[in-house]
Amino acid sequence: MEKKIKAWQGWLLFAGSMIVVFVLGMLAASINERRAEIVTIFNNKKTEIKGIESRNELFADNYPREYNTWLQTADTSFQSEFNGNQMVDVLAQRPDMVILWAGFAFAKDYSTPRGHMHAVEDIIHTLRTGAPMSDTDGPQPATCWACKSPDVPRMMQSLGVENFYKTKWGALGSEIVNPIGCADCHEPENMNLQISRPGLIEAFERQGKDIKKASLQEMRSLVCAQCHVEYFFKGDGKYLTFPWDKGMTVETMEAYYDESDYADYTHALSKAPMLKAQHPDYELSQMGIHAQRGVACADCHMPYMSEGGVKFSDHHIQSPLAMIDRTCQVCHRESEETLRNNVYDRQRKANEIRNRLETELATAHIEAKFAWEKGASEAQMKPVMKALRAAQWRWDFAVASHGGSFHAPQEFQRILGHGLDNAMQARLSTAKVLASLGFSGDVPMPDISTKEKAQAYIGLDMATERKQKDEFMKTIVPEWLKKAKANNRLIVKN
Repeated sequence: MEKKIKAWQGWLLFAGSMIVVFVLGMLAASINERRAEIVTIFNNKKTEIKGIESRNELFADNYPREYNTWLQTADTSFQSEFNGNQMVDVLAQRPDMVILWAGFAFAKDYSTPRGHMHAVEDIIHTLRTGAPMSDTDGPQPATCWACKSPDVPRMMQSLGVENFYKTKWGALGSEIVNPIGCADCHEPENMNLQISRPGLIEAFERQGKDIKKASLQEMRSLVCAQCHVEYFFKGDGKYLTFPWDKGMTVETMEAYYDESDYADYTHALSKAPMLKAQHPDYELSQMGIHAQRGVACADCHMPYMSEGGVKFSDHHIQSPLAMIDRTCQVCHRESEETLRNNVYDRQRKANEIRNRLETELATAHIEAKFAWEKGASEAQMKPVMKALRAAQWRWDFAVASHGGSFHAPQEFQRILGHGLDNAMQARLSTAKVLASLGFSGDVPMPDISTKEKAQAYIGLDMATERKQKDEFMKTIVPEWLKKAKANNRLIVKN
């Protein structure tokens, strides 16, 4: 009996070894096949690309599938319950935001973002960049171009990073002409993922991290984190900087800014030193369950697709709700309707607090203005301004993020909840100041029920703003394009 058992054990060991050899052989064959496929792709390149190549069209022949899906980022047809790919005037929808940004360019113009193909076009059209009529004119530095085009790393290499940031925005209008594309995320020679913007690399270095050690899966988020983050323009040189030195939460970034008494602007009504959040998408997403489970940005926003037996990433970067069968349902087995409603439910609940907070903040700024007019002192208003700064930073941090209410719903609502508490504290402090000045009634509220009324209330001359922008679009922008074509910065299409 013992001999039979040993014989069976020997046979099983042999069979197991054969299976292992077979599996390893299959894996080796698969790897070799993939290597051969890669070699074939690169040996059959129709266009040789070296260095920083910002003209996206030159990548089309070598990577037609990726390129053709990237072209679709021009599509504006998708619409969800709250947002889509179309440009929507948010200030018209929520006029309180005009009051929140009084004294800052966002009070003039703020629309929902469109696809990457529209990046250069939209920053040129927005009223926030003004109407520079010369290379030394205009309100914004070249730092505003930083995330809009693969021409940016090319110009950083040409001018030097510091000089690039110091330059006026309008001075580079004939150079920054190609929309977000291939060289922003890929090494042109081999299409490996790369970090092309210094801000992210420098943020890692200040934290004692080496971004070169990031895994491929991490890189599938980090290439997005080059731009989809909170940042500010540091110092007189307007050097683009990520405020991550103390951490990536709303509180640690606030502490970073507070340490240097930094403010993006002084509020035109309340006089509070304000912070303006950009779009902390990466930071908030890292606090959510998907990132904690190792899901990358590209897994949901650039899902795989197949064509002719070839598997590749869909470069039509957009909301995962537009393609639930290739995003959510890869992991989740619920119906499209159920998964879509799961997202909407989180957004609806978050928006309840968001709307309440916007109303409280607008009221708080107007009440603070009234207190100043009644003769309040700096010392009396200090608690009011501190609470307003904290409240609006939290509101903006949440609202400026793309998809934050889904990426990290608990953190998103926690931030808004704390913002609402700070806004109420600001209003209570103002009421105490007014009481000490002998005023105990209700502060009179202006009619800010529309964008136009709110803009007029804070003193904006929108007719002049639009007239200047129209003149800029008619005279300066065509010259930019003419010069770009003459210098071969753009592919001229027949």
